Amino acid sequence: MQGYILRRLLLNLVVIWIVATLVFLALRVLPGDFAAEQVALRFFSGVGDSRSAEEALADARAELGIDRPIPVQYFHYVTDILSGDFGKSFVTRRSTLDEIGRALPYSIQLGVMTALIAILISLPVGVISAVKPGSVVDHVLRIIAIIGLAAPSFWIATILTLFVLRFDAWTIDVVGTPGIWEDPVSSLELFVIPAVAGGLASGAILMRYIRSQLLEVLAHDYIRTARSKGLKERTVILRHAVRNALIPAITVLGFVILAVVNGSVILESMFNIPGMGRAIVGAVQSRDFPMVQTLVIAIAVGVVTINLLIDICYFYIDPRVSVSGANA
Repeated sequence: MQGYILRRLLLNLVVIWIVATLVFLALRVLPGDFAAEQVALRFFSGVGDSRSAEEALADARAELGIDRPIPVQYFHYVTDILSGDFGKSFVTRRSTLDEIGRALPYSIQLGVMTALIAILISLPVGVISAVKPGSVVDHVLRIIAIIGLAAPSFWIATILTLFVLRFDAWTIDVVGTPGIWEDPVSSLELFVIPAVAGGLASGAILMRYIRSQLLEVLAHDYIRTARSKGLKERTVILRHAVRNALIPAITVLGFVILAVVNGSVILESMFNIPGMGRAIVGAVQSRDFPMVQTLVIAIAVGVVTINLLIDICYFYIDPRVSVSGANA
């Protein structure tokens, strides 16, 4: 097991390096940069100094370190990361790690709430749909799952928001954006709509997988043997069928987590939640290179780490799987 974990960690480092390189190159391809926008803003507002626009732009780029050739910038970028220096935000002039430290709790809260809603929806719906295949209930639940897959999370969030505002169900504090550690009630009122919107989309994926796995398990011989012993149908389903059907579903949790991360970018921007999703949108718009790079790397580290933990749990939960088999 230790050898497998070590190999996975090395592979994850390679993945993170590739992601870091791609985001570095992608930002340099984008038109414009932070220095050009700031110099243009100063001159258009009439607060420019005695320097010409070209001189001011050259000085600003030199100050930010983006005037050097791309290979030189990349070399310093990699060496700084290896030394633990992820740079300072062009906008706030603060460490990008400090900025992430402020945004991360909000993203974790939204991610946890979204994942919980996805699991609470997908598990009972998937089991009921599989236990009664071909029934009216099964067809209705499958239609709901298809809608959850097809409807964008921002559309669902918009509909839910209009419903809350129309009937004045509660107050959505998009100005104060409280965290659950500050004001639990107001925070839940703010986060519940994006969490439900993201949970429906992620839960639909997980529900369909649970249903297909449970249908496969119910056709196995040991299920017929359990029924022939006179066990109650509820015991057969919950103790034998569902337990074994959920083992492969654990792997799908990695994709659900990835969907949560992708969806949070839009949902955090919609509800003005100061998490990592909204931060990355603002950083891209302002061409804040260090902030975008650090945010993308942080997201990549989180995704590969969670997937590694899920794979490790899979070995302990399912005794049929071995490390040697996974290597093969």
